[in-house]
Amino acid sequence: MILRRIDGRRAGLAFLCGVLATAALPPFHLWPLIFPAFSGFLWLLRDEARPRAALWLGWCFGFGHFVTGLYWISNALLVPPAAFLWMVPFALVGLPIVLAVFTGAITWGVVRLAPPGKPWLRWLAFGTFWLLAEWLRAHVLTGFPWNLMATVWTDTPAPLQAVAVLGPYGVGAVTVLIGAAFSLGRRAGAAVAALGLALLWGGGALRLDSAPGMDAVQPGVTLKLVQPAIPQSLKWDRNHLQSNFQKYLALSAPAPGEILSAVIWGEAATGYPIEDVAPWRAAIAERAPADGVIITGTNRYLRDAQGNAVQAFNGMVAFDAEGSLRGAFDKFHLVPFGEYIPLKGLLPLQIVTQGASGYTPGPGPRTLRLPGLPPVAPLICYEVIFPDAVIDRADRPSWILNITNDGWYGVSTGPYQHLAATILRAVEEGLPLVRVANTGVSALIDGNGRIWNKLKLNEEAALSVPLPLPLDPPPYSRWGDLVTLLIVTFLLPILALLRLRPSL
Repeated sequence: MILRRIDGRRAGLAFLCGVLATAALPPFHLWPLIFPAFSGFLWLLRDEARPRAALWLGWCFGFGHFVTGLYWISNALLVPPAAFLWMVPFALVGLPIVLAVFTGAITWGVVRLAPPGKPWLRWLAFGTFWLLAEWLRAHVLTGFPWNLMATVWTDTPAPLQAVAVLGPYGVGAVTVLIGAAFSLGRRAGAAVAALGLALLWGGGALRLDSAPGMDAVQPGVTLKLVQPAIPQSLKWDRNHLQSNFQKYLALSAPAPGEILSAVIWGEAATGYPIEDVAPWRAAIAERAPADGVIITGTNRYLRDAQGNAVQAFNGMVAFDAEGSLRGAFDKFHLVPFGEYIPLKGLLPLQIVTQGASGYTPGPGPRTLRLPGLPPVAPLICYEVIFPDAVIDRADRPSWILNITNDGWYGVSTGPYQHLAATILRAVEEGLPLVRVANTGVSALIDGNGRIWNKLKLNEEAALSVPLPLPLDPPPYSRWGDLVTLLIVTFLLPILALLRLRPSL
């Protein structure tokens, strides 16, 4: 009944507003589109008094937002196409259908709390509930905090600095409130939007004025980031494993006179577990820096007394020039259906990534100490998308290393969105972040979220970079999601006051 009473035009416009919100995100970064996206959407809700109807409109917004923002996930199911083609509709449409429930819940709550005629209450409630919904999306079940609204600013260093104080959820709420400001009327909206942008830009500019320059680096540390740009269709092809490995070795060679501290390869860089293949391990030792290590992603196995693999890990290992294993890390936040099957006993499915048995999570977050390098927080692939969950706060590292394989997603928006998430983590923690991706985008990011250098998507190259010094821990790094709780605690009494005022 509710669906029949909402005209298709409003549902379509809500969908379009969600699409506009996606266009404000990476790689487009058309941030002014937050105004038609969010002000336009609240305008659609201005006279709506039915919570269930508001839920439907919010769902339409969310579906438009997530189906256009996450379409690239289905690309992973096309490698190879025969095995997982049947899952494409579930990835392309099913996931957005589920995630749109969060935006539907936002608008349901807004209309329940704020009747028509109370624009200020609706505006603030929308931003508050958006913050709560993004936090829940990051934590419910296994969590999926991809494309948080704060990523709008990841190519704009000044407003990005607010993430260090307010965290990604707080900045996401501020972004939504700025975007929705014109739902308050033309003059009030212009004033609110101008004030919000001035605070973001002004505060960020002040922070950047005191930021270290590009000469503030760890003395004597040089890293080589290796990006072989091997297509995903060839990565696990047994006929190409040896040539792929040789490409890694060739790109890892130091330039004349270059003294390296570490050579870094991407996630699952080799088709075989390095620890078990003596010739490859010897070749890696020969290429490793004399006083440093080669760090690579590889599958790792726990074996029984007979040598049979009983557990598999998506791992990262470091070998020195003697061929000795100097450090190891196993991914602790696995990708559902990609690396393990939730409720495996009830769902007779095969994982999407290499191997059908699934991976076991390791302990984490952790800090590794490797020869020739400051203490590092290792992260593999999408572990980096989770705020307040990337470093061991009891053993603070000096930098973060994220290795990944975004080759699954081809030439799409996905790799750029993944890069944006790493930029947020660097600012939140005040730590330089080194990203090494098999097909790109590999990058060096400082603790203020500025990209010092990078390799383009699908560029075959190696990049030698220094390591920036860490910053003092910013508020979000010290307190984590307590910051989010404090923001909500601040907003709730304001919402209560607006609820009691008849004209607001």
